[in-house]
Amino acid sequence: MAAVGDEQSGTVPAGGDVRGAAVVVTGAGSGIGAALARGFAAGGARVAVNDIDAERALAVAREIDGVAVPGDASGVVPDARRALGGAIDIFCANAGIAPGGGPEADEDVWAAAWDVNVMAHVRAARDLVPEWLERGRGRFVATVSAAGVLTMLGSAPYSVSKHAALAFAEWMAATYRHRGISVHAVCPQGVRTDMLRDAGPAGQVLLDADAIGPEEVAEAVRAGIAEERFLILPHPRVAEYATARVTDPDRWLGGMNRMQRVIEERTRGAAGTV
Repeated sequence: MAAVGDEQSGTVPAGGDVRGAAVVVTGAGSGIGAALARGFAAGGARVAVNDIDAERALAVAREIDGVAVPGDASGVVPDARRALGGAIDIFCANAGIAPGGGPEADEDVWAAAWDVNVMAHVRAARDLVPEWLERGRGRFVATVSAAGVLTMLGSAPYSVSKHAALAFAEWMAATYRHRGISVHAVCPQGVRTDMLRDAGPAGQVLLDADAIGPEEVAEAVRAGIAEERFLILPHPRVAEYATARVTDPDRWLGGMNRMQRVIEERTRGAAGTV
């Protein structure tokens, strides 16, 4: 297992040891990001907490004895390097947004989803990869969502951008694995966060029943890093759904469409209540 850390000796500790590693987590003011930050800190890492909400970033940083680097996730790497006092070992591209709608959604809604869910990953990698290639090691953890493997009814911008985030993570892994860069794509289904609460009827139909806590996602990430797995599935059944999607897409799409009809019925019912 190629973990990170021990920069002075140039060796890499085994078994998922993150003691002393410099870690950045974006979108870490709450939800999965906060759980990741807590998990890395508990393992002995030095954690930079990034969030667009400065107060939330500061609160989590104080809790874990980390450093707060508030602001846009797209440009966090230089500030995080300064805050951590040097090189970054692990970067968790976790910040994300899930606007609703389909093709009728405004251009700025689509642009925002693309910018936060995809280009923030690309920009971080642009800043990190040269350093990691020179050092011969680095770790990129992308919070993609099961929407990137499957789809998310009710939100075309989220589904499309998360598919792109998965594609970018795959490209990174295929291109740099032999040069010491490890890449992980974390693809949970329902997680009890503000994003799930804001997902409306689609979230209730698709995600509520099997929703897990952010801490369970963080534990799955810890295990995935220790085992050097690219695809980290906190909900193991996502693998079954993905297999069905690839092997019998018409049947899978039929099932998704049935769920869409349920969502529409619930939405009409809610609109008809007083």
